[in-house]
Amino acid sequence: MNALLLYPEFPATFWSFTHALKFIHKRASLPPLGLLTVAALMPRSWNLRLIDLNVRRLSDADLAWADLVCIGAMIAQRTSAERLVARVRAAGKTIVAGGPLFTSAAGEFPGVDHFVLNEAEVTLPEFLDDFARGRARRIYRTTRFADLRASPAPQWELAELNRYASMSVQFSRGCPFDCEFCDVTAKFGHLPRTKAAAQIVGELDGLYDRGWRGQVFFVDDNLIGNKRVLKTELLPALIAWQWRRGGRFPFFTEASINLADDAELMGMMREAGFDGVFVGIETPDAGSLVECNKRQNQGRDLVADVKRMQRAGLQVQGGFIVGFDHDTPNIFQRQVEFIQQSGIVTAMVGLLNALPDTKLHARLQREGRLLGRSSGDNVDGTINFVPRLPTVELMEGYKDILRRIYAPRAYYQRVRTLLREYRRPRVTARLSWRQMLALALSSVRLGIIGRERFEYWRLLGWTLLHRPALLQLAVTLAIYGHHFRKCCVWVDGRG
Repeated sequence: MNALLLYPEFPATFWSFTHALKFIHKRASLPPLGLLTVAALMPRSWNLRLIDLNVRRLSDADLAWADLVCIGAMIAQRTSAERLVARVRAAGKTIVAGGPLFTSAAGEFPGVDHFVLNEAEVTLPEFLDDFARGRARRIYRTTRFADLRASPAPQWELAELNRYASMSVQFSRGCPFDCEFCDVTAKFGHLPRTKAAAQIVGELDGLYDRGWRGQVFFVDDNLIGNKRVLKTELLPALIAWQWRRGGRFPFFTEASINLADDAELMGMMREAGFDGVFVGIETPDAGSLVECNKRQNQGRDLVADVKRMQRAGLQVQGGFIVGFDHDTPNIFQRQVEFIQQSGIVTAMVGLLNALPDTKLHARLQREGRLLGRSSGDNVDGTINFVPRLPTVELMEGYKDILRRIYAPRAYYQRVRTLLREYRRPRVTARLSWRQMLALALSSVRLGIIGRERFEYWRLLGWTLLHRPALLQLAVTLAIYGHHFRKCCVWVDGRG
């Protein structure tokens, strides 16, 4: 059996870093970890081929080779997935689909022959058994959660590693919190399940053996969901692994704000190689935090929390939301002030959207306020329900936030705020030719052609004078700013 695994294109979103990747000649930020794991669950006798349409075109010859086509996708890839399903269907191939998009919207894809939904470690073996017997059903679902200690290592050999800016691994699934707008607990439960530390070390060794020497993203929705296992098993193993490998592999991840309460944990993460963390801040408004049940963020000095993490050597990337029922017209100014004061350079500000399977979606449906489905793109300026604030006021206020925080002067000021606080990371990757190329290209595109040229050179001069060890980070963040301004077109007044 020849099985073709396809990953649809992502639009140019906030997290795609499409415009930043051009500076280092990479095609995509991350490989499709889900499909690489699915590949490891396939029969050993099958011939497998992975095509990530974000890094390579799908040819007619690829389709002709395939007996079976497997498509995995996230909600933001819907449009590309629809086109892909239509093309594969026209080629007369059997289509199997899974992943978050199809788990939430299987009924909207009549061209798919079989859906293998929820966690593939549970549903895929049953499908494969039925498929081999010629009696495969159309839909395979489960309410069970997978035992991650039995999950196989991704099939890295199927991916073109040199086309990606980072690699990815997963240690845990599930989150102990219950935010109204989040679908993580609906899909993966409240009890964080973890892999064994030896599994993660094995996956990292697999990447190392294939020549990878760059950044690795732990894709866990909340890495610190199970602190005990993290402290006693994973982090000691990662510290030892870094020691063996020369301590040159930077990690980054996602975590809840209560990470700031645990100095020992932050210290261990830094020693293990973590230099960045994404945190869901959401809003500085106490009423909105109560509304969305973001209890871990309530009753805190969130700016002080962010600065504690920065001083511990963790660059904080932040998620922010406007459009809560408790939001008032001053929320836009408050969000800007918080972002600027905290020094969160990578600040993803999105309009609240109701994702399928969330408590927010169910509530808005009961209230008769749903307007349609969410695009899955955090910053495309769309909303799928009737907000309490007048829609026009909400949209204009949202755009004004992005216009202000990503205007060159405010953005570069925020970079300097971070660099003042940020403790030099313990793990620093060796300077590569791609990073030298990024410096050269940014000097031209941002320092000569770009309208931010004054702020660009001012930042580099300030960094060389005050924090010279962080020059590489300063250049990287300058390039990120270029991407964010290109991604959110209204920042430059073109949208």
